[in-house]
Amino acid sequence: MKFSILSFTMMLLATNTVKAQETLGQNPFGLVYAGAITANVDGKVNIHPVTYQLNGITIAANVYTPANYDPTKTYPAITVAHPNGGVKEQTAGLYAQKLAEAGYITITADASYQGASGGEPRHTDKPQFRTEDIHGMADFILQYPGVDAARLGTLGICGGGGYTLKAVQSDKRFKAVATLSMFNTGIVRKNGFLNSQVSTIQERLKQASDARAQETSGGEIVYSGVDGITDEAMAKVSTHFYREGYEYYFRTHAHPNSTFLYTTSSLMDLMSWDATDNIDLIDQPLLMIAGSNAQTLYLTLDAFPKATNAKDKTLFLIEGATHIQTYWKPEYVNQAVSKLKVFFQDNLLKKHKDEL
Repeated sequence: MKFSILSFTMMLLATNTVKAQETLGQNPFGLVYAGAITANVDGKVNIHPVTYQLNGITIAANVYTPANYDPTKTYPAITVAHPNGGVKEQTAGLYAQKLAEAGYITITADASYQGASGGEPRHTDKPQFRTEDIHGMADFILQYPGVDAARLGTLGICGGGGYTLKAVQSDKRFKAVATLSMFNTGIVRKNGFLNSQVSTIQERLKQASDARAQETSGGEIVYSGVDGITDEAMAKVSTHFYREGYEYYFRTHAHPNSTFLYTTSSLMDLMSWDATDNIDLIDQPLLMIAGSNAQTLYLTLDAFPKATNAKDKTLFLIEGATHIQTYWKPEYVNQAVSKLKVFFQDNLLKKHKDEL
């Protein structure tokens, strides 16, 4: 029997979808990444689902504690901000677990209005909220037993990377800052991906304004983006980044709380926002990681040189990796984690000891 490449790809995606659903069903914590914790075992990295209040909204988060965690001792901590459309059980959880294995207490939380966190209307995606979510993770984890407030770092992935760059401009509780496959959401929402929608900016702002008018008058909430995609439609997606993203979020690492939907009215805030505005305020050590084959690489390359006051800043490209592959592919994840471990060790452990 002969299979076309497209048929084989669709068959593989269907198989991976089943595997993702099976993994989700077998994992009591809802985690969908490879090597996820399935039970808390003494002496190993443990996961602790928690909730806390942030500006009147209940935030759902996972805290990862390192092997042989002892609350009477002190540990460095790292917050992990998830990608656009993502939730804490996907790549944010993978990196949080990997960093916990390296000895850090880590936290990753669902954004306000998204995932298992509260907030209405659902899927509101305003940059000020996403940035506040990162401040909120710091608020919570700095009160966690054993966390050393002098050794707090942060990692932002994809859209979470852009919001992390903004959060640390003013939040000096963070002593070291890292991004992975950084996505400057405001610039992309305004100009389109790869600057493909510059000619329609005003038209789309009008649509966002009309959506807000309808929303505030009690009408139906208008959404942009997608929440699921057929195999046929996915095969026709021309942009490699989005096609891989749909495969990740809707097939191989699907989670019921994950969606690409966002309120159209959110664009009023997003399209006037830029993660690199005031980026010169970052004076912490900065590491930016991206795949050399990522179509989003231009966003990291734009931001990195603008961070003129960041200390010991480093740009690290993972050779051959695309944006989405840095989320899950072991050979690329391992490279990113190795770089992160050295970076945080140098800036949260060694420098702290030197200051004592």
